[in-house]
Amino acid sequence: MARAMLDYTKTVLKKVSFDASLFCKEVQKAAQRLLPHELEELKQFILSLVQQNPELNQCLIYLKP
Repeated sequence: MARAMLDYTKTVLKKVSFDASLFCKEVQKAAQRLLPHELEELKQFILSLVQQNPELNQCLIYLKP
């Protein structure tokens, strides 16, 4: 079930990656819901999106422990 939440989060983040503000809100939600090891995987996923959309880099602060 938890893996499903991670996959769903990735899907949502892809869809809202056009808007940095909305993207940050979704990252905040994910940080509250996902397990620590899933957050690490999500961070790697976001880093790959940041290469395409550098303005999303500001949202990584929500994944800091």
